[in-house]
Amino acid sequence: MDIQLLSAVLIGIAFLLFLILRLKIQAFLALLIVCIAVGIMAGMPATEILETIRDGMGSTLGFVATVIGLGALFGGILEQSGGAQRLASSMLKKTGEKRAPWAMMATGFLVAIPVFFDVAFIILVPITYALSKRTGKSLLLYAIPLLAGLAITHAFIPPTPGPIAVAEILGADLGWVILFGFFAGLPAAIISGPVFARFISKKIHVDPDVFEDKEDYDETLAPSPGLVISIIFIPIFLIVINTLISSPLFSNFYISPTVLYIIKLIGHPFTALIIANLIAWYFLGVRRGMQKVYLLKIGNKSFQAAGIIILLTGAGGAFKQILINTGAGEMIADTLNNSAFNPLVFGFIVAALVRILQGSSTVAMITAAGITAPVLTEGLYSVQQISIIVIAVASGATILSHVNDSGFWLVGQYLGLSEKQTFKSWTVMTTLIAFVGLGMSLLMWVII
Repeated sequence: MDIQLLSAVLIGIAFLLFLILRLKIQAFLALLIVCIAVGIMAGMPATEILETIRDGMGSTLGFVATVIGLGALFGGILEQSGGAQRLASSMLKKTGEKRAPWAMMATGFLVAIPVFFDVAFIILVPITYALSKRTGKSLLLYAIPLLAGLAITHAFIPPTPGPIAVAEILGADLGWVILFGFFAGLPAAIISGPVFARFISKKIHVDPDVFEDKEDYDETLAPSPGLVISIIFIPIFLIVINTLISSPLFSNFYISPTVLYIIKLIGHPFTALIIANLIAWYFLGVRRGMQKVYLLKIGNKSFQAAGIIILLTGAGGAFKQILINTGAGEMIADTLNNSAFNPLVFGFIVAALVRILQGSSTVAMITAAGITAPVLTEGLYSVQQISIIVIAVASGATILSHVNDSGFWLVGQYLGLSEKQTFKSWTVMTTLIAFVGLGMSLLMWVII
């Protein structure tokens, strides 16, 4: 093992955490600085360091920037149309108050597919206030399942930014990531959502009367729940169909070249999200009376949240490329391949450490993916196994949200919790998600 190379990697990771945590330097800038530092310590020529950063960012963003941009645009239209709120209220009417926690979990699970976590939470949290006031039970009985559904979809299921970025950096197939994300996410949502909520709501009673009612939206003007669900699942359905048709499962079936061509075209994430956006633009916007100028403003506003994630993902791709081009990735791969240390567990641990130390789950995912990617370059792992590693990395990046995570304060503020109560509820919930996700990933790894 090359001691200089290993030292460069370890010092680089420690330096990255120091820049983000201690000096509070923005993660995008910190990742680029560390790329240069690792390259210098590894003995790379100056021009090669900068070309590697350029190539790493370019190869990653070619895919990620497009998908995240289309996803943000899609979510913006859904949010402004009132579709997310209508979907939640409809599910509650059908399930009743007794099964309301399960309805909130399912709503969070669905809505977070196209809408960013914080936006979806702010849209839907007034429903938990209303339920708590109506039943007199702790707000946490309804808020925790909602948060669990939102957090799991945000971490596990594309087209949310985190799993898209990790899938691209690791070279995973997006369709398999979606399938495995659902398989791992549902048990995690049940355990960390309704099951945990029933327990913690008996320990912590939060009085909903302390909250002011949010401005009501006009449900009669909102799109129907069936329409909202259909549009949300259009891109997921197209991507999964493309993956299944291209998999060995259909290798013995004859499919005409024309049909294959169409499926591959419309089943690519780019095309699938473009189709979903056009349908949402018309059915949720134009057909419901939204002016085209207003729709344009919605689109422009939705891109603001996507910008930082796109840049951060590009920097993560640059870090991955530095590790590969210095030979550090090959060295780490050889070390892991000659040991019994599963790369799935490795990715989980790295993501968990970064998450605990610096707070952001997206940063943790991207950093862990950059460190784990070189391990997979030897070609010893199948597409399915790499896709499962994406879920393991996402699980690790969800663990133990605390004071250095903006989500910790967002949840505490909106639910009226003290820091101690937020630790006992939100932090424990995110940790349950992480370990159930890891357990399901290991189970799928054995089966696959």
